Amino acid sequence: MAKLDVKNISGKSVGSIELDDAVFGAEIHEHLLWEVVKWQLAKRRAGTASTKRLGEVRGSSKKVWKQKGTGQARQGSRQAPHFVGGSSVFGPKPRSYEYNMPRKAKKMALRSALSLRAGESKIIVVDSFATDGKTKSVAATLATLGTGPKALIVDAKDNTMLVRGAKNLAKSQWLAPEGVNVYDILRHETLVLTKAAVESITTALKTEAESE
Repeated sequence: MAKLDVKNISGKSVGSIELDDAVFGAEIHEHLLWEVVKWQLAKRRAGTASTKRLGEVRGSSKKVWKQKGTGQARQGSRQAPHFVGGSSVFGPKPRSYEYNMPRKAKKMALRSALSLRAGESKIIVVDSFATDGKTKSVAATLATLGTGPKALIVDAKDNTMLVRGAKNLAKSQWLAPEGVNVYDILRHETLVLTKAAVESITTALKTEAESE
């Protein structure tokens, strides 16, 4: 098990914690990380693009010109796709881009992402994240901890002052332990976890790892 210093919000070491290898020292599956990020982004797609079929384009239904004798190609409707303002043949219609991903694959990818950050020494554990609810205070604490410009803070949602203070951070973000996901871990440079968050994540993911 890897051992990390536990810091307070002033950046001083106040103890240590052991990170379970089953969660923070697992094998890193890069292709699985890619698959899960693709799945997450697919779920976020609005799927609202819409084009009109022939029967949906407004306009006169009168035949453009007579069938024969004009010297031109036969035309039946001004709403046909080859006319300006006409319909679309295979254009998009509203749809869902969501698809299913195996639960075990999602959990394995999450362990891979956490292990990747642990291997890069990009995890900071704090005893608690007390703040006055101001964005400026949260940003100052992150600067003191040396997280860099993009940090993912993980703590329980009952820490309402932190939730409030992190809302307007430019590049950093707060998440509850149950909301930790591969995409947000990978798009932030550093993970800031409270001791309680580490225990919660370990409990949830270690059970899955042992059952595989």
